[in-house]
Amino acid sequence: MKVNLLILFILCSSLVSAQRADTLSNGIIVFSDYRLPLLKSREAEVNSAALKIKARYIKGYRLMVLNTSDKNYAFKVRAELLQRFPNQKPYMWFANPYIRIKFGDFRTREEAERYQAQISRILGGAKIYLLNETIEVNPGKDFDPESMRAEILSQ
Repeated sequence: MKVNLLILFILCSSLVSAQRADTLSNGIIVFSDYRLPLLKSREAEVNSAALKIKARYIKGYRLMVLNTSDKNYAFKVRAELLQRFPNQKPYMWFANPYIRIKFGDFRTREEAERYQAQISRILGGAKIYLLNETIEVNPGKDFDPESMRAEILSQ
């Protein structure tokens, strides 16, 4: 019991010494911990990093390009998409017995529709479906989380 009281006393005395006093113009003395500005900047960094991670995924569009059981044809289409559109990403997965390919990370419907027409021509007039999806974006080094805060938090 005495040891607990001693530890409590030491902790309380160290907290008192960790404060600084400022006198306001009206004579009010304000005691604040010198570590508060450091804590504030760390919290801002953490919030910014969290917003940047959350900003990687937003609502957008993808194209459903292919749904087939022919593995060779699926790989041929995927290779063609990679070759013709290196700035976009094809997503390929297997749902036995089918192979499905979705394409792109489009922020706007208009951008997706442009690619939809081009891919349809490449595949000989095949029907390409436009899908509402959560897409992946790269915020980049100069990303300002405040610029997207309202959009991100509304999702």
